[in-house]
Amino acid sequence: MSRLATVLAILGGLFISYIGVNYLIDPQSIAAGFGLPLVPSDSAFLLVKGVRDLGSGLVIFTLLIAGQRRGLGFTMLAMAFIPLGDAVVVLSRHGVPALAYLMHGGTAVIVALTGALLLRATRPQPAPTQPRGA
Repeated sequence: MSRLATVLAILGGLFISYIGVNYLIDPQSIAAGFGLPLVPSDSAFLLVKGVRDLGSGLVIFTLLIAGQRRGLGFTMLAMAFIPLGDAVVVLSRHGVPALAYLMHGGTAVIVALTGALLLRATRPQPAPTQPRGA
């Protein structure tokens, strides 16, 4: 369970970092796959998304490297809000429902599941109790 959680966190960090770098390198091209009916013509806004996504990946790797797996679990649960919010934006702007549900919604579920697995694998163990009279 612990290894699965770690592998999912690494894959998630790699994936979102890859997306972020692509938004920084070729924002117009990658934005077409986001699911919105119109791609913003101002690349500066898309660059902001690239910075956000790359920063999210760096947070994951920083916590992994620091050995803060429990903190990473809580962070992943909080970060699940980002793809969930992306799904809501796509749906509310008459974007592609399949992308909203499958790509963004699916990502939110996987990120939350990763967070839950990390928390389960790192839950504090109760302190041993001393028998009475010992």
